[in-house]
Amino acid sequence: MDLHPFPTIAIILALATLAGLVATRLRQPLIVAFILVGILVGPVGVGWVSADTTTQLLARLGLAILLFLVGLRLDLHMIRSAGPVAMITGCGQMLLTAVLGYLIALTLGMSGTAALYVAVAVAFSSTIIVVKLLSDMREMDQLHGRITLGILIVQDIVVVVVMIALTASGHDNGDTGLGAGILSVALKGLALLVGVWVLMRFILPWLLPQIARSQELLVLFGVAYAVSVASLSEWLGFSSEVGAFLAGVSLASTEFRDALGARLVSLRDFLLLFFFLDLGARLDFDEAANQLAAAAVLSVFVLAAKPLIVVAIMSLMRYPVRVSFLVGVPLAQISEFSLILVALGMSLGHIGNATASLITIVGLITITASTYMTTYSHKLYQWSGQWLSILERRRQRDQLDPGRDDDFDVILFGLGRFGSHLAERLTSAGHRVLGVDFDPHGVTTHRRKGVETTFGSAEDLALLEALPLDRAKYVISAIPALQTNLALLQGLREREFAGAVALTAHTRHDADQLRTTGVDIVLEPFSTAANTTSEALHDLLTADDDGPT
Repeated sequence: MDLHPFPTIAIILALATLAGLVATRLRQPLIVAFILVGILVGPVGVGWVSADTTTQLLARLGLAILLFLVGLRLDLHMIRSAGPVAMITGCGQMLLTAVLGYLIALTLGMSGTAALYVAVAVAFSSTIIVVKLLSDMREMDQLHGRITLGILIVQDIVVVVVMIALTASGHDNGDTGLGAGILSVALKGLALLVGVWVLMRFILPWLLPQIARSQELLVLFGVAYAVSVASLSEWLGFSSEVGAFLAGVSLASTEFRDALGARLVSLRDFLLLFFFLDLGARLDFDEAANQLAAAAVLSVFVLAAKPLIVVAIMSLMRYPVRVSFLVGVPLAQISEFSLILVALGMSLGHIGNATASLITIVGLITITASTYMTTYSHKLYQWSGQWLSILERRRQRDQLDPGRDDDFDVILFGLGRFGSHLAERLTSAGHRVLGVDFDPHGVTTHRRKGVETTFGSAEDLALLEALPLDRAKYVISAIPALQTNLALLQGLREREFAGAVALTAHTRHDADQLRTTGVDIVLEPFSTAANTTSEALHDLLTADDDGPT
């Protein structure tokens, strides 16, 4: 059936909307729905989307905006705030996953080039999906959420480097020889970097304040700038995605990056719809059908091996298995960047439809499965924790005793933002405070600040045996996790702790749950802050009303 392009796009958008509605009801990312719609409207299905169509152009624009936003929000401070664990775990996980994936792909009979693309594809995880899931679960501010985000930022940086390397390797050197070809690529890359630096140093600081006077013009400038630098990068022989990323980096240090990023997110999400539609339309099921066994093997590897690799690496760094497990599970899928690399590899002639179809199917399987795994990660840990406990570092147990001869008035669990303020205020008031936290680097930091701190988890029963509970008057948990607080309270009662217990809740539901246990005090920092703020605003407004007119 031949349709005019405009009604074709209208029908595709309607189908994508319906598929997206079903996906959200099934708690699935929209990526899965969009790829399936692409299969339906592609050559395998009704044939409405084919090569060299408007969909491909919109898909390329979506990729440009995506990479522009990645560069725009490149925040190396986020990596530093997560500590060395983000860098070490991120790089270690990518390296080990890629090596094992490459060996598995060779064992499955793939060529060296195809195996290399498979290895790179399985090494990365989806920033968009993971951040969305952790945000919905309200775990972005928890330790495992911060570490996971740091790892994803490391991966985003590495994937751009891989894109540059792939573009350089696929550059046609003609008869100039390999050495001259590499020199040519290096010089062009240097020219691109110098050009972007000149824009950052001399032009953008003057131009942006003029443009930012109109918010609509600022958005238009962002899109035009991203696409222009992307086009220049492509003209120089690099991928357009690399240019778009550099365009974002050049604006990352400006005061307008947050405004640009906030306004372009919706446009990015809309245009990425066409990338995944186009990707689904490119699937060749004649070849993919012969690779279902390979897809199953690789999917199991991604779903199982990536979390275990993360657990192993973080355990070597003295992190509790529970924390490392909650970091590893959300990473158990391949990234949208993996699919972008597949498209890049096809355009460079490195791989064919068979390899692209295989990686896409692995993406569909792992994204679908890991979404449920992340949603129920805490229950998964309760089921598998007893087997993973063998990975607990022995010296963690050896450091549990903070000094039994010391007397402490307060034992404070959790030294995050709220807990750190509590420790500071209580210490200033003259109380002896012993802080307990399961972030090794946080423990070191607080010790340097003069706070008595020991390493451990509130859910670790062995830790409670080592703590001076018989001499403490109060136990306070500044950890807002309901299950963690319930486990701590149960452990304290089993050890017949005679002092007062205060537990923290971020939601009214959690606060009500804690009160039913008969705990002495329930701390509600958000509710308290809201009440204090409203009273201050009320006093201010009342004073204004009573003042002279």
